[in-house]
Amino acid sequence: MRTPAEQNRAGAPRTIALRGNVLVLTEDPALLAAQLDGSCTLTPGQLVREPLRDNISTDEMIPGWCCYWYDEKLGDYAYLGLRGRQFGEGAVRSFAPQVVVSGDAKGCGSSREHAVYAEKYSGTELVFARSFERIYQQNCRNAGIVTCDDFDVLAALLAGRELPLEAFTRSANAIERAIIDHGGLFGFNRGHDSGEASPIRPAFAAARPLTVVEKIVQNRLSPRNPLPGGASVAVGESYFVRTDVRFSHEYVTPMAADMFSRQFGEEARPADPDSCYFFQDHLSLAEQVLARRARGPELIERVDHLGRRQKEFAALGGGHFIGPSDLGGSRAICHNYIVEHVARPGDVIIGTDSHTCTAGAVGAFAFGVGATDIANAWYSREILVKVPAVIRINLLGTLPHGVCAKDVMLTLLAHPRIEGSQTLGKVLLFTGPGCATLNMDERATLCNMAVEAGGMTALFEPDHVTRDHVSRRPEASRTTGAWDLASDEDAVYAAAVDIALDTVEPMVALPGDPRNSVPLASVRTDVRVDKVYGGSCTGGKAYDMDMYASVFELARARGMSVAEGVQAYIQVGSESVMEYATRRGYVALFEDIGVTVLPPSCGACINAGPGVSESPDDVTVSAQNRNFPGRSGPGQVYLASPYVVAATAISGRLSSVAAVLRTEARP
Repeated sequence: MRTPAEQNRAGAPRTIALRGNVLVLTEDPALLAAQLDGSCTLTPGQLVREPLRDNISTDEMIPGWCCYWYDEKLGDYAYLGLRGRQFGEGAVRSFAPQVVVSGDAKGCGSSREHAVYAEKYSGTELVFARSFERIYQQNCRNAGIVTCDDFDVLAALLAGRELPLEAFTRSANAIERAIIDHGGLFGFNRGHDSGEASPIRPAFAAARPLTVVEKIVQNRLSPRNPLPGGASVAVGESYFVRTDVRFSHEYVTPMAADMFSRQFGEEARPADPDSCYFFQDHLSLAEQVLARRARGPELIERVDHLGRRQKEFAALGGGHFIGPSDLGGSRAICHNYIVEHVARPGDVIIGTDSHTCTAGAVGAFAFGVGATDIANAWYSREILVKVPAVIRINLLGTLPHGVCAKDVMLTLLAHPRIEGSQTLGKVLLFTGPGCATLNMDERATLCNMAVEAGGMTALFEPDHVTRDHVSRRPEASRTTGAWDLASDEDAVYAAAVDIALDTVEPMVALPGDPRNSVPLASVRTDVRVDKVYGGSCTGGKAYDMDMYASVFELARARGMSVAEGVQAYIQVGSESVMEYATRRGYVALFEDIGVTVLPPSCGACINAGPGVSESPDDVTVSAQNRNFPGRSGPGQVYLASPYVVAATAISGRLSSVAAVLRTEARP
């Protein structure tokens, strides 16, 4: 039996039959381990009827430190981060599963394509899940792994039937199927560039009222799929779109750079390098924690290699290199920098990080991509976009004192119209009179966590807040944008959700998943903490500093400081935020009250900087965006607002600001 790739090269119709192992990712860790060690007595057909794991994050598919490699070594690291894991390094690769099966929302979290290649290098050719996160599924398609959510097809495969490829790709559109047929994005490009394949002509809809997202896509259509007269883009159809900004960080740049050189030649250079940005922000403080770990010297050397390789590629291509700061750490976290200095209304922005959606705060259509997509976009400036449905989030009223955008987002994650898989691949469009009450930093928080809700991205239509933000940039002469960008009055939405801001209360996400969000007042247990962390692209902005400071100022006035035994960290998101916090006296305040102030870096959020947990017993309350198992170390992480993070630092237990103010000052 020829593999699909071999069949494709031979020009034969592609078929898929079960010729190898099936790994079923069950909720029972022992049952999963038994499959890998050969002691399982259940057949794959029986295993599929067991409870399957939902919401398997890319952090679980491959832990962050494993992404310091980007070659076939990744196959040894497949699923090493899985919660409750009872198997070791190389176990999945030794099992060599042809097929992997799981439940809903497979591949949530980071955009790291390393996760897909960990599966590919372990032998995986076909992935079944009840539903998929957008970036993970696109990365699979680009890398040549077939994905399918039809479990009737799985049953037929397990029954021994040899099935045509189209049985697995019925839900894909024409361009997606063509990419799968060619074994991935680069194969698709080669086929079309050589003229061997027929050109794909995507379908268009009749002219109609459009959402702001559809307008941006339509305005940026590539010449290879031009808009016919009297037509509009269609939701669910894929088009190649011209990008305005492309960025990557040191985690992904080396992998993508190798792809770029292999596919386009050693002499190839990124097109329009002035619109390319390279950030050394994810691992800039990693050495401080890696030095204490097993294999520390080896890991530090891998981090150094990633940084060197990225800097070389950036210099070769001529893009903007945003590297280390003279004060330590980075000049900025990529998302903070893009919002502060680069993003404009109506831009199409892609970055090798799922939180690229942060730039939606400025009215950009911004979303995360994997290594293959960014390598291809460096060459062509194009990205394939499947036009998303839009969910309108109508914000009404004003937030109460002590409640912020992080609480709004955690409220949304628990909303019956948002929870589950209802938002997968969709865009959250924030509208309504409540938008005017939110500053740019609060808008950035809401857009930043759209991917935690399963969305493709989020955005705000540009208004006076946007214009004021952009006008303060020193490079204002280069920041013309689509200021009149707005959805048509009769545009169609997938759903509409009203959020009364004045009813939002302080929220917290319980350990394991950002979607485990509940009102803080409903947490009845006494949660004692070891660490608090205020930082990351979500919690390291200027207004976040205002919120931390407002609580710490009240505490200092009452003679209170960080609780004994608690390690407290505040990490700024950029040099400009550090300047702001210093100018307003916040840095002195934080240090005076017992907080360690850290320079810009992704740091603890990705288990690569001060503030990470060191043991499974550690409990952290954090202002970051994710708390997947192992994301920030082996401990338990609660997600909360800057207000709650600061209050918790003072009390030593998960606390509201009101609870802290009711507490007598410690002698």
